[in-house]
Amino acid sequence: MAYHFIGIKGTGMAALACILHDEHKEVTGSDIDKYIFTEDGLRARHIPIYSFSSANIKDNDTVIIGLSFDQTHPEVKAAMDNPTVKTYYYNEYLGILLESYSSICVAGTHGKSTTTGILGQVLSLQDECAYLIGDGHGYMPEHANYFVLESCEFQRHFLAYHPDYAIITNIELDHIDYYKDMDDYVSAFQSFANQVKKSIVIFGDDEHLKNLHYNVPVTTYGLKDGNDYQAIHIEQGPFGMHFDCKHNGEILAHVELNEVGDAFMQDALGCFALAHMLGMPADIIVQGLQDYKGIARRFVIDEVKDSVLVDDYAHHPTAIRLMIDAVRKKYPKKKIVALYKPDRYSRLQYFLDDFAKSLNTADQVCLLDFPKNAVREDETITVTIQDLMDRCPNAILLDVDDASAEKLKELAPAAFVFMSSKDIYLLRDKLEKIL
Repeated sequence: MAYHFIGIKGTGMAALACILHDEHKEVTGSDIDKYIFTEDGLRARHIPIYSFSSANIKDNDTVIIGLSFDQTHPEVKAAMDNPTVKTYYYNEYLGILLESYSSICVAGTHGKSTTTGILGQVLSLQDECAYLIGDGHGYMPEHANYFVLESCEFQRHFLAYHPDYAIITNIELDHIDYYKDMDDYVSAFQSFANQVKKSIVIFGDDEHLKNLHYNVPVTTYGLKDGNDYQAIHIEQGPFGMHFDCKHNGEILAHVELNEVGDAFMQDALGCFALAHMLGMPADIIVQGLQDYKGIARRFVIDEVKDSVLVDDYAHHPTAIRLMIDAVRKKYPKKKIVALYKPDRYSRLQYFLDDFAKSLNTADQVCLLDFPKNAVREDETITVTIQDLMDRCPNAILLDVDDASAEKLKELAPAAFVFMSSKDIYLLRDKLEKIL
């Protein structure tokens, strides 16, 4: 009996497939033939990846279905029509798997992946710790106690989880193709908070989080006075970041990290708060923060000759603004070239002016059009890439091709910041080869 993944190259699906493989289960999967960065971990584990076909569904398999697939897909239909096959959607199976561990869900509009990665590193210094990160990475050690899980609010998928503990990093409206308004969006996080069993850690500077109702003890972290854990004496620059962590009126630890950016500092502080709440000594937590090596497609830096190439998953105006700011702190003397490829038409239309404001904090803006398979959500969505071009003075329109890489080379030396949830990293790779 195999565990077969329909859409195995999805970021969460690939991570879960790796976890089941680590649990010594037979794992197979299917997806499109095009290379996606998430398949690297699968191939390293020698997990077979097939082209989509109903013939991939075998009797007595357990089939895990990616969240973007429905019963019109031939594999999904074959699985559901076979009485010997057990079927679960991705989040449904995860909700069941969590019950076997001391589970920690990481939720929030921004910072979920990074926070999950940091927390997995920190907690591993105290106990065996499994993790599932939305960058395609999953790991399940032999005798895992903790299981840290990135938990996405898209279409309320995280409501399949009832964790022991949770971190909520922030709440800012997103996924407007599904959520009606801010009240609807906040209500999803309220429902999620209601499902946490033991304790919850929140970013206390966030007004929406402060106004939620909690049924379990709450620990707060942030930069403002009144938080249970507060970052003070903050310094950032090419050297990275320094700050002190204050708790109950006293400084618990001095933290020095190579990373920069307000977003990373907040994520690191949240992990410090949760780990300390779980009983970890402050000095061991700091060691875990320093041991963190990053995750795929989150502020991944390569210095090539006199230029810098940064790859990041940023696809929301706030994330883009924070990413450009972080790169400027790290490389204050570099020209910043911001590159962005939109993913959802509805997101770009709703946040059009905000996207422009964030991108225009760079010295040069380069844009790529939507993926060819992107679909307009309904007839009210009329935005085009030209609408964003018009709001970004002197913006350059590029594609993932050699000619675009040559155009970028003419802008060197610079700090090139590639931002998208889509395949913009392929253009980064082309530029790296010719610099």
